[in-house]
Amino acid sequence: MNFEHNDDRRMLADTLTRALRDGYPIETRNAAAYGETGYDPAVWQQLSELGIAAALFDEAAGGFGGTGFDVMVVFEALGRALVVEPFLGTLMAGRALAAAGGHDEALAGIVSGETFATFAHDDAATPVTVTKTAEGWVLNGTKAVVRQAGAASLIVVSVDDGAQVFAVPADTPGVSVRSYTLVDGGAAGEVTFADVVLGADARLGGDGDGQRIHEAAIGAGLLALSAEAVGAMEYVKEATLGYLRDRKQFGVPIGKFQALQHRMATVLLEIEQARSAVINAAAAFDGDDARARERALSAAKYTIGRTGALVAEESVQMHGGIGMTWEYAVSHYAKRLVMIDHQLGDEDYHLQRYIALG
Repeated sequence: MNFEHNDDRRMLADTLTRALRDGYPIETRNAAAYGETGYDPAVWQQLSELGIAAALFDEAAGGFGGTGFDVMVVFEALGRALVVEPFLGTLMAGRALAAAGGHDEALAGIVSGETFATFAHDDAATPVTVTKTAEGWVLNGTKAVVRQAGAASLIVVSVDDGAQVFAVPADTPGVSVRSYTLVDGGAAGEVTFADVVLGADARLGGDGDGQRIHEAAIGAGLLALSAEAVGAMEYVKEATLGYLRDRKQFGVPIGKFQALQHRMATVLLEIEQARSAVINAAAAFDGDDARARERALSAAKYTIGRTGALVAEESVQMHGGIGMTWEYAVSHYAKRLVMIDHQLGDEDYHLQRYIALG
C-alpha cells in the first residue's frame, strides 16, 4: 500500500483509532505506563503488525507513507488514546538512519517494529564527547531523559550540537542505562557512555552530514509531538464538554452557566488554532524550503505548548475535584499535555527560534 490519496491515509487513521478505542482503555495504558517496562510489549507488537511504524516512512526506507500528513494522522490518533508505546523514538531514530543512508538492515528492523530504537538528542547540560581514532570513534558522557532507553536495542546519539550522529547498539561495552518512570507515564533513562569504542561505520553519514541528519530526526519529532498534542486535546475537549452537559448544579447542567460557556469557547478556539498550526507544519514538512519547514515546525511546537497548558488547566478546573483523580483519564491527559511542551524545546525556545528563522 502506498498513500497516494487522503482516503488511504484516513483509512489507516480510522483503523488505528478503532483498535485503540476497543483495546487500549486508560487502565491498560496506565498499567503499562507506570509498570516496570513503561510500555506494553503486546500492544507494541499488535500496532507494529498493523503497520503503524511502516506508515511513518516512505518506500525508499521500506515503509508505505512517510509524508508530513502521514506522521500527523498517526500521532494524532496515538495522542487521542494517550499511547505510551515508543513510536516517537522509532520515528526519530529511523529518520536519522534513512537520512544518512547505508544502514538498510537496521532501518528495516525499525520500520517493521522488530528493532526497538530510541534517539538521544544533543543536550548542552549533558554533553557527550567523541574522539576519532584510527579504527573509528570513542564516545564518553551522558544523555539524560532518553525515552525507553532501557528497552532499546539501538540508540541513535547526536553529539557536538548535532554536528555528528552515531548509531550505537545498546549492548556495546561501556553503555549503561539507569531507567526511571516519567511523571506523565512511560520510561526514560540516563544513558552513560564510558569509553565506548565504535567502528568507523557507526557515524551516520560523512563529514558535514551530521546537521542534516540531526535536523531530519528532530523535525520529524517536532511534528509528531505537535500532532500527538492535538489528539490529546481533542480527547480532553470531548470529555470536558460531556462533563459540562452531565454535571448538574442548582438543578441545571453546569454547561448552562455563561462563565463556563465563555471559558469553553476559548478552549475550542485555541484547539482549532493549534490544529491549523500543525496542519501548516505537516504541509511544509516535505517542501524544499528548509527555512520555511523549520519555521512552521517551531510555530506548531510553540502553539501546542501554549495551548496544551491552557487546555490542561481549564479542563481540570472545569471538572473540579474529579479532574485531579488518578482514576479519571483527563488527569493523565493533562499531565501529558504539560510535559509535551518540555520535549525537544519548550514554547519559549521555539518562539525564539521562530523569530530567528524569520
